[in-house]
Amino acid sequence: MDFTLLIALVIPLIGTLGVMFKGASENVREGISSVSSILLLITVGSMIPSVLSGKTLTLHMFTILPGITVTLRADAMSMIFALVASSLWTIAVFYSMGYMRGLNEHAQTRFNACFALAIFGAIGVAFSDNLFTMYLFYEIVSICTYPLVAHHQDEEGYNGGRKYIVYLTTTAKAFLLPAIILIYVLTGTLDFATNASTGIFPAGVNETLVTLLYIFCIFGFAKNGVMPFHHWLPGAMVAPTPVSALLHAVAVVKVGVFCTTRTMLYTFGTETMHALNLGIPTAYFVGFTVIAASIIALSKDNLKSRLAYSTVSQLSYIIMGVALLTDPGIQGGLIHIVNHAFSKITLFFCAGAIYVVTHKKCISEMEGLGKSMPFTFGAFAVASLSMIGAPPVAGFITKWNLLIGSVQAHQLGILLILIASTMLNAAYFVPVTYKAFFGKRPVTEPFSGIKEAPLSMLIPILIACTISVLIGIFPNFMLQFVKAVTG
Repeated sequence: MDFTLLIALVIPLIGTLGVMFKGASENVREGISSVSSILLLITVGSMIPSVLSGKTLTLHMFTILPGITVTLRADAMSMIFALVASSLWTIAVFYSMGYMRGLNEHAQTRFNACFALAIFGAIGVAFSDNLFTMYLFYEIVSICTYPLVAHHQDEEGYNGGRKYIVYLTTTAKAFLLPAIILIYVLTGTLDFATNASTGIFPAGVNETLVTLLYIFCIFGFAKNGVMPFHHWLPGAMVAPTPVSALLHAVAVVKVGVFCTTRTMLYTFGTETMHALNLGIPTAYFVGFTVIAASIIALSKDNLKSRLAYSTVSQLSYIIMGVALLTDPGIQGGLIHIVNHAFSKITLFFCAGAIYVVTHKKCISEMEGLGKSMPFTFGAFAVASLSMIGAPPVAGFITKWNLLIGSVQAHQLGILLILIASTMLNAAYFVPVTYKAFFGKRPVTEPFSGIKEAPLSMLIPILIACTISVLIGIFPNFMLQFVKAVTG
């Protein structure tokens, strides 16, 4: 039993209680959030040597029924997501200070508390040892992030929040929960397998039923943004930008794709997926989401909406890579959990900084703004290159592995989808940067007096952007965990 797992889980809870302490000033409240995020990162980081040495850390908390327990586990795959969530919480806490104070937002205590609870749920998902524990924390993330989506408490906020909670809880109850119950009936356990190949289904099980359960799991984890259950994600853009960054880079969508791929690999396993021909059809199915969401993104003038549909598209890269069932494909998919997180949070941070300084949301209103905010738009350009898949930024590692994986799987169609999506990525990202730096400043509304974003926002932007470049130039650290999953 390793109590480091429990400490990692408890830290965000303590942070939640700390920020809610009656009478705490905003400096104390945000100080507690900052210290909690740093402690979480240190705690998660302390597990790295053990996991890289091949150990699996576990902590059994309690048993509900035989084969149904709440148990935590740290292995190579869980560390990928845990490191992302803990790292980005630290950056997001500092960014949120500048954003929330810059706009003098209301209910900042509730905001910080729900933010910490969302990270609590994300860490619980990362370290889940079985489907039941994962489902429990998956639902916690849904509930705790609802107040963040509806933060503004106006009609638009409530409508976005309603769509968000209805989509996520309905799909979880209609698809995921029945699938979990049937998996338990068929196998007698909900524990994940010890490796990504074998799965947990015994020989001779009904193949049609296993296929149906697989489909239910794909749709049940609707946080993964796969069409047609993706509408909650653009609708959630009514939330403050730090929440959008949390939703699209850390806690929510990454919970969705992590749960999906964890279940694909450690419940069904690559051998079962090969035997039942589940992988390649899944890759083509999510390939539709990749292309369709990119085309929709092209039509959006609102910057956050364009980024939202970009996220819908990019998430399916992760599932597509795993579904290829080749080592490079799986590695490309899983490493995109990391690469997309740091790059996309940079993009949303930039969108928030632009709004705080200029109160502009639409790309058509940002012509020439890069001359006044060169660091913000410079970071946006670098993160855009990562989304496109250009070297030396992180997204290149993703695209390279996915392309190799599609070739090894002999799937020309997937190869063409990846090439087409890359061109679409460039089509909806490059004009933003081009207009900002080379567009003419409007005569009727000059950007006089506009300066860079406050340092409390600019520094987190530059840190996230720099990490995106570093993990593109030096990918081997995170690839150690990814390769351990396939190896």
